[in-house]
Amino acid sequence: MVMKFKANLKVMLKPSVLDPQGATLERALKSMGYHQVSSVRVGKLIELVLESESAEAAEKAANEWADRLLANPNMEYYALSLESIS
Repeated sequence: MVMKFKANLKVMLKPSVLDPQGATLERALKSMGYHQVSSVRVGKLIELVLESESAEAAEKAANEWADRLLANPNMEYYALSLESIS
């Protein structure tokens, strides 16, 4: 039986990679008076809906997609969460 899953992929720059967008947002927040901000990093959230025979197969597929296309392993890391929606 085929089931539907939602995979959320949080992709972030590795700590060793400079984040100019995060630095710009940090400066902007501080210029607005929000001095309690000490660091800003910007990433992306990719939401995928997929059909698979099992949660294990869905997770394997989503990890493969992330490794091959959705995240750059030289600069980024990702965290995957998966939930059944059917």
